[in-house]
Amino acid sequence: RGGAATSGVKRSGLPKDVTIARSVFGSRRKQEAEANAAPPEDAEPDLACPPPRSRRYVPPENLSRLLKARVRALAGPALAADWRHTPLRDLGLRYNLLAQLAAELGHTVPNSQLHQMRTAQDVLNFYSIPVKDASKFDELCAADLPPNLKITWEY
Repeated sequence: RGGAATSGVKRSGLPKDVTIARSVFGSRRKQEAEANAAPPEDAEPDLACPPPRSRRYVPPENLSRLLKARVRALAGPALAADWRHTPLRDLGLRYNLLAQLAAELGHTVPNSQLHQMRTAQDVLNFYSIPVKDASKFDELCAADLPPNLKITWEY
């Protein structure tokens, strides 16, 4: 078979210029990938882990006034006589209200409780509950324990 091959055709069956073009483009792609993947040598890797998210929440003293103003601004003509009974059936209204409150107060309604936010009173009740960011062990450590109780933290 060695003598039967025509000039300009490699054994793979492709002309020489096609195989050369493949190798040139393949090496160019490889160089571009290496250039994009390699970070600059003077840049330090970002190894810092973000701080843990604090779940602590203390309701502000003016929560009722704040919520009343937000409900009035968003509900407009749909506002009930008592703003606390304003229905939140419209998903756009509910989303806008909860998104604004989450941004202002730094405390969001969990997905598992979104279906419970049916009126402005439900939202007020949720945001009125303070959240502690301490574990039970931290609470025991800070508590004034009776003298006959001893807790060993390290073995």
